[in-house]
Amino acid sequence: MTLAPLIKLNDGYSIPQVGLGTWPLDDDQAATAVVQALEAGYRHIDTAVKYGNEQGVGNGLRASGVDRSEVFITTKVDGQFQGSDRAVEGLDGSLKRLGLDYVDLFLVHWPLPQRDEYVSTWKTFERLQAEGKVRSIGVSNFKPAHLERLMAETDVVPAVNQIQLSPAITRTAEREFHDRHGIVTQSYSPLGGDGAGLLSAPILSRLGEKYGKTPGQLALRWLVQNRIVTIPKTSNPERMRENLDIFDFALDPQDLAELAILDEGPDAGNDSDVTGH
Repeated sequence: MTLAPLIKLNDGYSIPQVGLGTWPLDDDQAATAVVQALEAGYRHIDTAVKYGNEQGVGNGLRASGVDRSEVFITTKVDGQFQGSDRAVEGLDGSLKRLGLDYVDLFLVHWPLPQRDEYVSTWKTFERLQAEGKVRSIGVSNFKPAHLERLMAETDVVPAVNQIQLSPAITRTAEREFHDRHGIVTQSYSPLGGDGAGLLSAPILSRLGEKYGKTPGQLALRWLVQNRIVTIPKTSNPERMRENLDIFDFALDPQDLAELAILDEGPDAGNDSDVTGH
């Protein structure tokens, strides 16, 4: 059974570098997937209020027989719980659905800058962390400008920023900003998203022959070699094992450099100034 290495967070806790993404699974599907993932060696499960499957994630965790203390659970508060103390209600609802006393990582799902509530939301996050309801606090889909304001007006630097990131959407400037400020970069849609052409790129097929790995494994290996945490989503047990089987090889420096041809540029992917929920 493969276990992903741990990445240290700026608050002293650690996060497994590869986890299971659970969107768009429903409760029943999520429960089954969590059991299968934990059997395969995953110790990091990602969910969100918006996904509508927190209860299933909690059910799967309990059905697995794996001790709660061994599993890193992330959830995210949706826009309806932004502003003032609404995040308290948001977290309480998540904990009730999950059947847990705390979550390991609590994220602001989107900045929603047009609503201008993410700073007050973050101040509530700081209090929830101090009260022990969450261990680590972070954000998702935040740009450097959003983070700069957050850090200027609050006390706690986010432990994590979860963003859309893959070899095709590299977010180089964002990653450099995170590194300068001790924020761990976490990738969602690491394999390019549904229907994406990333995994059919000829360079991944060619390198797959060299390393004896699939295109998906090569894309995930690119992420982990760049010290990025990632949460590939799948409900297929074989694919779960495949996605975790990336720690027995390393991409050569020249191959890492060559994969830069997959980058679609700084404007690729979603724009959290204009989208979110």
